[in-house]
Amino acid sequence: MSQPDLEELAEIGEDRFGRRVITFSCCRMPPSHELNHRRLLEYLKHTLDQYVESDYTIVYFHYGLNSRNKPSLGWLQSTYKEFDRRYKKNLKALYVVHPTNFIKVLWTIFKPLISHKFGRKIIYFNYLSELREHLKYGQLIVPPEVLRYDEKLRNLHGGQVPAPAKTPPPRPPLPTQQFGVSLQYLKDKNQGELIPPVLRFTVTYLREKGLRTEGLFRRSASVHTIREIQRLYNQGKPVNFDDYGDVHIPAVILKTFLRELPQPLLTFTAYEQILGITSVESSLRVTRCHQILQSLPEHNYAVLRYLMGFLHEVSRESIFNKMNSSNLACVFGLNLIWPSQGASSLSALVPMNLFTELLIEYYEMVFSTQEARGGLGAGAVEAGEQSGPVSRGRTPRRPGLVPRASAAPDGARETPLVLEASR
Repeated sequence: MSQPDLEELAEIGEDRFGRRVITFSCCRMPPSHELNHRRLLEYLKHTLDQYVESDYTIVYFHYGLNSRNKPSLGWLQSTYKEFDRRYKKNLKALYVVHPTNFIKVLWTIFKPLISHKFGRKIIYFNYLSELREHLKYGQLIVPPEVLRYDEKLRNLHGGQVPAPAKTPPPRPPLPTQQFGVSLQYLKDKNQGELIPPVLRFTVTYLREKGLRTEGLFRRSASVHTIREIQRLYNQGKPVNFDDYGDVHIPAVILKTFLRELPQPLLTFTAYEQILGITSVESSLRVTRCHQILQSLPEHNYAVLRYLMGFLHEVSRESIFNKMNSSNLACVFGLNLIWPSQGASSLSALVPMNLFTELLIEYYEMVFSTQEARGGLGAGAVEAGEQSGPVSRGRTPRRPGLVPRASAAPDGARETPLVLEASR
């Protein structure tokens, strides 16, 4: 099986609370004699290794598995053993969509090997509509074959199929609304203040009490708690994060705010320009970042500068919080930019994360105030190569180096072809 073929097997996105969602589609599995199962396993492990340190969810579309592409039970058993506790600890749910009798047989075989705790994470859905309650269904990339099969199932069962929850008609936002509204709306409702209140409150709190918290921005929080805090903010009521006793909660609120903006902070217009950052010579990438930001609306630029300044502070404490600019970029890349239609391929994650890392790592150069929003000169780049912002306990790097998370030998860099990324 070739590298491009692997691209069709699985996708990656996020749920509404920022947890990674990885989907696997059996209908895209080639015949077994064409698939290198060992290579597939290595690829899956390589992909999961990027996310297992944080909470994540797997969606398994079972439709399409047949006698021609079904892996052997021996391979499935050895594969399960390959995924040790490190992979299972932060897995929040394994959603199995369109299960069949084969799944029941597998469950009988594997039940002695599966812990009770892990078994509780497995949830069966007979119809795609049942996913809507748990995930951002509209952001999932569901193969057309699965959609047609689901429609066929619903037609077969007629009116017995539970109808998907209807989306209520949009209502005008509250005057105090904070989530899901534009930056312009927030500015108009807050006496012309450019920095949205939620962003300012969370950044201020985290700067005072969270800079040295290990894994900051990588941990999730209770869904109920996040919804409650969103409700309080939207109703204009005060929120005291000390009442919750968890510094990761304001971190999740900050990411949620960015993710629920009607348009990404870096704007739809800049999407293609950002994807081109990897084709720019390494020594010129900081300059290119600076140039791309010049096209942003002034409001977006001001908010982005405020946020990146804070994330730069976080990265300078990486010896304590383990969140250097590369790790922060992996968390924030998808929260700052996404396409206007559909989803980004996993290959787009590399330039998105690289662009974000450069903004954080070389914050003072990218957001240079020397010429306000003018261009960077060659002298600035040369100076940056020698004296760019250095995180405490870190070695300075040349501008534009590929983030460590994606750095690999040339052959290995072609590996991330399987997944698709969505908001």
